[in-house]
Amino acid sequence: MISILIFIIFFTGGAVWFTINCRKVRRNILIGKDIDRKDNSSQRWKLMALVAMGQKKMFERPIPALLHLFLYVAFIITQIELIEIVADGVSGSHRMFASSLGGFYTFIISFIEILSILAFIGTIAFLSRRNLLKVPRLVKSELNGWPKLDANFILLGEITLICFIFMMNGADEVLYRNGWSHVSESQGSFGFAISAHLGPMIFGGMSESALHVIERIGWWGHVTMVLAFLNYLPYSKHFHILLAFPNVYFSNLLAKGKFTNLDSVTNEVKLMFDPSAVVPPSDGTPMRFGAKDVMDLTWKQLLDSYTCTECGRCTSSCPANITGKVLSPRKIMMDTRDRLVEVGKNMDVNNGTFKDDGKSLLNDYITPEELWACNTCNACVQECPVNIDPLSIIIEMRRFMVMEQSSAPAELNSMFNNIENNGAPWQFSQADRLKWAE
Repeated sequence: MISILIFIIFFTGGAVWFTINCRKVRRNILIGKDIDRKDNSSQRWKLMALVAMGQKKMFERPIPALLHLFLYVAFIITQIELIEIVADGVSGSHRMFASSLGGFYTFIISFIEILSILAFIGTIAFLSRRNLLKVPRLVKSELNGWPKLDANFILLGEITLICFIFMMNGADEVLYRNGWSHVSESQGSFGFAISAHLGPMIFGGMSESALHVIERIGWWGHVTMVLAFLNYLPYSKHFHILLAFPNVYFSNLLAKGKFTNLDSVTNEVKLMFDPSAVVPPSDGTPMRFGAKDVMDLTWKQLLDSYTCTECGRCTSSCPANITGKVLSPRKIMMDTRDRLVEVGKNMDVNNGTFKDDGKSLLNDYITPEELWACNTCNACVQECPVNIDPLSIIIEMRRFMVMEQSSAPAELNSMFNNIENNGAPWQFSQADRLKWAE
């Protein structure tokens, strides 16, 4: 009875804390401006099935895609075993579904064990790629410090979780064979695919009391790691496990390269050409052109920042980054998320209201040099496995610098002047522009 009470308190506390942190993330995302992404629902569901669930874009790089698939499928399927663990914890039973499911139960747990071995292989491979092989896109400067530690920490956590699973199943196999199991006093074997061999090999010569202790350590360790992982997600890049699906669903379905227009500017142009044109009335609220801080971005752009997996595919395909310029699309997303988290903490200590801290996303996190290095080729957007759009943030911040601060590079200012005076980017009058044809 005491163990049931401890489990309920432990599990409920973990679930409540996770819910609180998720609500904070949701609040932070909704700081952004509104944007309509409710159109073409059938196309969006199809896109989510292919890209988020089917990981279609991941397989453009087959080896890491296959390794990631091991972890992805293992994560999804092992939740079946977690259902039983929760049921056992609340009821005080042990392997509640074993007797009712019989051979199917053995098949399910065996399948989970095989997936766990594949996930173990994938995890070791990812640790090696980051720390031994040092794959170029995984050792960029923006990953120094916490981002690298975060990636290694979660991978080591996955290995620990897998070890707890096999401690629990392996000890249970030996207990059952000796007639000491919680499930049945009769001797036999669960016959799990891996533990049926691994359990006797490691735990075969141990006493009944020692086996029960090991099994309980594995069981409680499994629960603890799951709750710890769950509550770590909102602080980690691995939150993409949950956010990838809505992020892909709300993808920009317009053609890549199509820029958005500011309604206020569009309305002014309409009135210039046709003073009698009907335009929507202004609400009188001063409007900022472009984006200086995270509050000026849309909620979808902020959702992008929380969904970023920091995989670096965007940066590794960016022509500006490849040629040595300071731009890294991954850093753009990481900086946006870091600033958004900072704004959220500011709101936490000010009763839900943001108090000006004298900082902004532009300059304090992202420099103009980074923004102007972008050639708007959309390679980063194309490469992202979960349809994140770093370019849209870059464009909005450029728009602010040009329209609010008049701080474009000299080459662009020259072009702007030529367009205004000559009707073309070149320094020729309209009368002289066709002389070349003569």
